[in-house]
Amino acid sequence: MAIPRPIRALVDLVTIAAISLNFFIYFYPDILNAPDQCNWAHAAPHFAKYPILNKIPQQYLQPLLLNIPELRQEPEPSPHEIHMLLFGDPQINGNWPSTPYIKRLDNYGNDHYLGHIYSVMSRRLRPSHVAVMGDLFSSQWILDSEFYNRTLRYVERLFPRSAEQKANVVETHARHESYDWHRWLEQEMQLDPMERFTSRVYEDVYDWVDRDRKTANLDNPVFINLTGNHDIGYSGDATWQHMARFHHLFGQNNYVVNYARGTAHEWRLVVLDSLTLEGPALQSEFLNFTWSFLDHLEKFENPKFQGATVLLTHIPMYKRAGLCRDGPEHLYYVDNQREPYKNGLLRSHNHLSDNTTQRVMNAVFPNSDQPGVILTGHDHEGCDDWYNFEQGRWVASKNRKEEKDDDDDGSSRQSVREVVVRSMMGDFDGQTGILTGLFEHGRWQFDFTYCSFTVQHWWWASKVVLAIAIFLQSVVRLSSIWA
Repeated sequence: MAIPRPIRALVDLVTIAAISLNFFIYFYPDILNAPDQCNWAHAAPHFAKYPILNKIPQQYLQPLLLNIPELRQEPEPSPHEIHMLLFGDPQINGNWPSTPYIKRLDNYGNDHYLGHIYSVMSRRLRPSHVAVMGDLFSSQWILDSEFYNRTLRYVERLFPRSAEQKANVVETHARHESYDWHRWLEQEMQLDPMERFTSRVYEDVYDWVDRDRKTANLDNPVFINLTGNHDIGYSGDATWQHMARFHHLFGQNNYVVNYARGTAHEWRLVVLDSLTLEGPALQSEFLNFTWSFLDHLEKFENPKFQGATVLLTHIPMYKRAGLCRDGPEHLYYVDNQREPYKNGLLRSHNHLSDNTTQRVMNAVFPNSDQPGVILTGHDHEGCDDWYNFEQGRWVASKNRKEEKDDDDDGSSRQSVREVVVRSMMGDFDGQTGILTGLFEHGRWQFDFTYCSFTVQHWWWASKVVLAIAIFLQSVVRLSSIWA
C-alpha cells in the first residue's frame, strides 16, 4: 500500500524539523551569540588536521573547527594563558517517593539540558579549568542518601568525569551509608592551624588524580566545586554533617593552587568559602577555620607571591544598592520557635559586609602592580563591577579607575574586576562564563564573556521531535517493505 502524499510530506516536514532543531542546539554558540563571544579572548585561528579543509574560507572554516574539534589540530597548552569555564548555580532538584512522574521526567531532562551545555562548551573550547560557582543542589536539607544520589547525577549527567575522577562518588553511592561526620569533626579539630593550612596549599595542579602532571589535562580539566548556601547552608545553619559530606565528595571549601611559582608569569587560584566568613554561626569553628586560612595566606604565602590572583567564591563582595540586582542584605533568625537555638544566628545574606570585603580583598590581592579577578555566584541574574582602590579602601563601581590615578597616600593599585556569574539554569538562558587570562607585557590580563544558550524548552523540543521523526520514518519504511 502506497503512502499517501500528504502523509509522506508530513513525515518529511517532521524530519526536517528534527534535523534543524538538533543542528540548532549543537551549533548554538555561533547561531545565538556574536562572533568570538564563545571563544577564548584573542584566540589564534585553528588549523585543520586535513589539508583539504584549508581550502574553505576562514569565515566558515573557523566555526567548523570550533564546533567539530575532531577536525582541528590542538595546540599545546601555553603557560602564559588561563582557560577557564564557569557555570553559575545549577541547583538540581531531587526525586522523592511522592514526586509525580512528570516532575521526575522534568528533573531528568533538566540534568541533560545542563549536561548538554557543558558537553558542547567543553568540547568546543577544551578548558584547563572548570568551576561551578556553588549551589550545586537546590537544598542543603537532604539526607546523606539523597546527597549521594544527586552527586552521582552531577558527575554522570551534568559534568561527566572519567572513571578515575569520579571513583570516590561512585563508590560512596554504591555503599549508600551515612557518612561518618563525627570522625571527620575529630580529625579537623585535632589539626594544628598551620597543618590545616599547608594541607590546603597546592602547586601546579593540572589533574586532581595525577598530581605529577605538568601540563593542562584538556580531556579532564581541573574541576572546582564551590560551596553554596544550598550545599552547606549559610553559617547560621551549616552543620558538621553538611560540611563533612561536601568535603568527602566535592573537595575542600578553602584552598589555594599556585602556578608557575617563582616565574614572571606566576598566578594562583584562591578558592574561598564565603559562607563561613560571617556570623553569628551555628558552628563557630567554621568561621575560625576560614579566617585562619586567610590569615595564613596573608602571612605565609603573600610575602613570596608576586603574581595575579583568581578568586573563586560564592557570595559576592559588598557593593552599594543599585549596582546589581541584589543589594546588600543580612538577615538573622528571629523568633524561630521550631529551632529556637538558631535565634540571633545569620540566616542569609546577599553580599559580604563591607568590612569583610576589605579584609578578604587585602589578603587575596596583595600585589599592587598585578591585576586580579573575582568570580562569584549566588545572584542568578549575574553582575559585573570593578573594585577600585580609593583612599585605602576597595570601592565597587561600574567603571574602572584609570591607572594613572593615585591615592592620596601616593600609592596606586590595580583595579579588580568582579563577575557575578549568571546562572546556567534555563530561566537564565543556560549561560557559560568564559574566563581568559593572558600574560603580556609583564602582567596578567583577564577577559570575561558569556556564551548563551536558550531556555530548556528548545532542548526538549529537539529530542521530542527527533523521536517522532524516527518513529514516523520507521513506519514509512516498514509500510514500503510490506507493500
